[in-house]
This record gives sequence, C-alpha cells and structure tokens, in this order.
Amino acid sequence: MTWPDIVPGPVGTPSPEFARRREAGPLAPATMPSGDRVPVAVGYDDVRAVLSAPASSRDLRGPGLPRMVSGTAMDDDPVSLINQDPPVHTRYRRILSGPFSPRHTEPWRPRVAAVAQGLLDGLGTDFELVQAYAMKIPGRVICDLLGVPTDHHTQFIRWTDMFLSTSTATEQARYQGYTDLIGYAAELVAEHRRTPGDDLVDMLIAAGDEHDRLTEAEVVNAVYSLITAGYETTAAMISRGVLRLLLHPAQWAELVADPELADTAVEEVLRYDGPPANPFMRRMTEDTDIPSGPLPAGTVVLPLMNAANHDPRAFPDPSRFDIHRFAGHTHRPHVAFGYGPHRCLGAALAKIELTEAVKTLAVHRPALSLATPPETIPWTDGLVLRPLTLPVTTA
Repeated sequence: MTWPDIVPGPVGTPSPEFARRREAGPLAPATMPSGDRVPVAVGYDDVRAVLSAPASSRDLRGPGLPRMVSGTAMDDDPVSLINQDPPVHTRYRRILSGPFSPRHTEPWRPRVAAVAQGLLDGLGTDFELVQAYAMKIPGRVICDLLGVPTDHHTQFIRWTDMFLSTSTATEQARYQGYTDLIGYAAELVAEHRRTPGDDLVDMLIAAGDEHDRLTEAEVVNAVYSLITAGYETTAAMISRGVLRLLLHPAQWAELVADPELADTAVEEVLRYDGPPANPFMRRMTEDTDIPSGPLPAGTVVLPLMNAANHDPRAFPDPSRFDIHRFAGHTHRPHVAFGYGPHRCLGAALAKIELTEAVKTLAVHRPALSLATPPETIPWTDGLVLRPLTLPVTTA
C-alpha cells in the first residue's frame, strides 16, 4: 500500500485501511511519499511500544536509510530536538520543559482567546474559516509569543508549505523553505540577544539550570520547531476540529449550550482527527519485540498514531465521534501528541489554542454551519493534512 491509503479519507474520516491492517497485517509495509517502503505499526499497543522502546531511535541519518519525503533537510539536522536520542535528547528536553510546561503556558490562554475574539470581530456572517481564522490564530499567537511583527505569519505559511509538501514542491524548494526558516529563527535569536525582552525567545535563551544552558544552535532550533510544529499543525487541527464538530450538528449544539464542554470535545477531536502530521519514523537500534511481532535491529518503522487512535481495543466504537468520550478518568489516553520521550513538547500550548478557538466560535458564532457540501471540500496533499478551504456561514 502507499501513503494515501494509510492517511484519513477526504473528509478526515478514518482510512478503511486501518482496520484491515490491524487484522491482516499490523506491521505490513507501506510505500512512503519518498518511494521507500517501511513497516507500519497501526495498533494502539504496538504504536506505544515503538514510541517508548529504549531501542527506538529518531536518528535516521546515514546513506540508504528510508525517508518520509526525499530531500527534507530536517531529517538530517543533528541539533533538531526531534532527531535526537538520549542522553543528548534528555538534556535538551529537560531544559526546554520549563517554558513549555502547563504552568508556564496556562497564563497565555487569555492572549489566545483575545486573538480568536479579535479575528471573529472582523468577520461577517459568511467567511472562509481556514485562512480567516484557523491559520491566523497560531500565526498571531506565535508572533506574539516570539515578539515579532504579526505580518510575518505569511512568511511562515510560505516556508512551511514548501518543506511539508509531498508532491507540489521540488527537493530544492523544500530545502530552501527549511533553510530560510532556520535563517529567520537565527536572526530572531540574535535580535533578542541584542535587545532582551520578556517573551518566549528570551525564556529560551535563559532556559537551563545552574549547570547547563542551551547552545546557540539549540535555541535557534527550538524557535524553528515552535514555528513549524506550533503553527502549521495547530492550524490544521483547528480546521479539522471545527469541520468535525460541524459534521455532528447535535454535538455542536451541545457545545453551544455548554461551552465548557470544549475541553473534552478537544480531546475527542485530537483522538479522531489527530495528529494532522505523522512523518516521524523510528529506527530500532536493537532487536525489539512489540505485541504484534519482532522488529529486528536496523528496522525503520512508522508508528501511525492516527491509526492507533482508532483501535477498538483502546477506544470502543472508535469510528463514533463523541465529545463526551473523555469525560471522567476511565479512558485510555489518545496518542495524538505522541508517547514516550518524544511526546510533543508544545502539547499544552496546542491544546489551549485549539480549545479557545473552538470555544470562541461556540460562544460568538453559535449558528455556525458548513456553507458547502463536505464532500466538495478540497484537502492538502502534504505531510500535514487539512482542508484547503472551509466556507462557513452563520446566516
């Protein structure tokens, strides 16, 4: 099977390939956009086992190793947090955990809510939700947190679109997008060193403990990672989450009647529709046994997190979207943000942005509905899956 067969369907519905693979080939190979074939783990327990195994390495550098997309320089960057293994990764993660902890990100909630409210204030009864709302919220929040002009978020779109594409951009264009964004992050860090302030870049520069600090390259990569992971993927989840809720008008009505349901609704959105990107394969450095079978040393495997989130052994009736599923504490946790040492560092901020985006719509646009049949909605074809456009109406 190929990449399009193992990602969600055209309206974000679970791929029917998930269920077939779980029963017939839980570690069967699939062809990546690069043309490389790798085994794909689809079961909940298998995915968590791969993500948490001590022998599961993110270091895919070296000749002949599979790639998700050919020509992606981010796979070869040894400083990038997503490419590191312990003990280097452990140190980097420890230093960064403070600025991205729930305790430090929760005070940003009012800023996120204000951004969402301000965007809605400028929209009429009919608007295109992706560009006018979903893309702008994380773009403006990141610009605010990093202390850069808000009009720079248009540059983020151009750069991330280039290196997250699977078909429309050449290898040279993807590499250029990556290097341009890294260069921008380096200039941003240099400017904050010249003129210190009190935003997130300053926190990253100062992050550490009494014995250790991030190197210059590590600070730059942290800023780059925040822009890429915190912008495009968050925007995709807002787009997909709102679409999912509008496809279930009775549950949207419940959310309108009780906006505090947004917290549990977002958890179900993340399970059902997340993660919007799944490009991070693992290389096994030792022979490793997972529930569905052995992974010999040297195997490069793709743990498919959205397939794991639709495993009926973890989530009863997984194809049913239910904003009450995560009420209480009897459920198993979804893996939309990953699992183990590489669980998404920005998960707390992403959940704040998604929750406030949904809640603001429920409070201030209660009559929101799709203005076009869902089957006509165009979708991206890159590593991050989201609607290209999402016309909505409140009339």
